[in-house]
Amino acid sequence: MSEDAFSFILPPVNKADQGKEKIIVTYKGKTKEIVTHDYPEIYKVPGLYENLFYDTLECQSPSFVCGLLETALEKTDTDPGELVALDVGAGNGMVGEELSKIGVDSVLGVDIIEEAAEAAHRDRPGIYDEYFIEDLTQLPETVEKQICRKNPNCLSIVAALGFDDIPAEAFARSYNLIDDKGWVAFNIKDEFLQSRHPSGFSGLIDQMVDNGVMQVMEKEKYQHRLCLDGTPLTYYALVGKKQKSISETMIKEYQ
Repeated sequence: MSEDAFSFILPPVNKADQGKEKIIVTYKGKTKEIVTHDYPEIYKVPGLYENLFYDTLECQSPSFVCGLLETALEKTDTDPGELVALDVGAGNGMVGEELSKIGVDSVLGVDIIEEAAEAAHRDRPGIYDEYFIEDLTQLPETVEKQICRKNPNCLSIVAALGFDDIPAEAFARSYNLIDDKGWVAFNIKDEFLQSRHPSGFSGLIDQMVDNGVMQVMEKEKYQHRLCLDGTPLTYYALVGKKQKSISETMIKEYQ
């Protein structure tokens, strides 16, 4: 048996709570319980992320969101080869790989988790031109300049908004890193877009649209993945075009 071989089981649950679901993983002779959103632990096991979320729980978000971006590019006769994508919450590179498949030549990765960068280099070497391990709400000026020198004109954030992952402020600050008239492709859980949702995303996105900060090009509701109890998780995929940066006043509302 390969030293990277692993196995996991899904304990029976009556009602799964996304972000708090647990699995039992056996790897290198050790068995332990892992919360499904404990990404540092999941990324340490090669292949576990894909096997759990994509093979078992049928997640389709990277291909769905990037496919929706591809549709919008085709409708506007935009060459994907002209895009320099900033992939935020990049994880082990699944979204970067999908961006490459639709013809995006240059992709920069950003994640707050060091294990994510290690997994991306291990699992998908060469997908990212550069990979930054940073907290976007406290981005050092030197790193911001380094990113901006690449002139990113596309932002992708897939399966990373909300919960304890990427808050509304980090979304806003990453949005401001891309060029005006740049593209934005992301997904978000449907309940986060309900009016006055405490995550802040509904208010922020409504303000962005109402104030002419972002033009929505495509928006679709779809099944993100299954919960451990087999019930579907419904998300929205959204593709937009940046019209201008989000004001500091607006960002402060969501800190």
